[in-house]
Amino acid sequence: MSDTSFESRWRAAAVIASAALLSACATGPGIHHGSDPRFAATLPAEPLSPEYNQGAIYQPAFAQSLFEDYKARRVGDVLTVLLVERTEAQKSANASTSKDASVQLPAPSLGGRTPTHNGVPLFPIEGAATRSFEGQGGAAQSNMLEGSIAVTVANVLPNGNLVVQGEKWVRINQGEEYIRLRGIVRPVDIAPDNTVLSTQIADAQVAYGGTGVVASSSAPGWLSRFFSSPLWPF
Repeated sequence: MSDTSFESRWRAAAVIASAALLSACATGPGIHHGSDPRFAATLPAEPLSPEYNQGAIYQPAFAQSLFEDYKARRVGDVLTVLLVERTEAQKSANASTSKDASVQLPAPSLGGRTPTHNGVPLFPIEGAATRSFEGQGGAAQSNMLEGSIAVTVANVLPNGNLVVQGEKWVRINQGEEYIRLRGIVRPVDIAPDNTVLSTQIADAQVAYGGTGVVASSSAPGWLSRFFSSPLWPF
């Protein structure tokens, strides 16, 4: 093997390794189930052991009234959220300005006479300026998300409101789609069938996305992202 062939192969390997390293740095660890603790499921509290409940069968923390619907109200309870998100936004702007200015002064006189050359006054003072600007812009955006997701109660606030959080993953062929949700729910907004609309959740954080081959093919590569980033000066 010649030195030239070895050097060319070494350069090709270095280029491939550098591209893989840059791609890994740009991609990061990725998104997967349980990667964000803000949307992790919350388990209910453990019941008191027999030596601390004084032998009673009744447990106040796990009691269920005979005259009320079974709805989420404790840490670890499951609540179904109906996603009915729909947003539309439009914006347009128009601007137009113009300005004209002119200045005209007679030629100066010397000894009471205006200096001329071939009958044309010398040193005339005239000026004109015109300035105009026109601008127009517009933007429109529409989003819609429908479906459902079951979440768990992560915390019960002092006023009785419930902090809920959860995520839902669906694997389709070579990719996965996920829905993540977190927010605050009023118990009065929970329907008798233990469901609540996503539009009734305060401080809602709803995320929908995907991973896998389809998601990767629809996203630009690391080099395209570099040329589109603020780091590219041109």
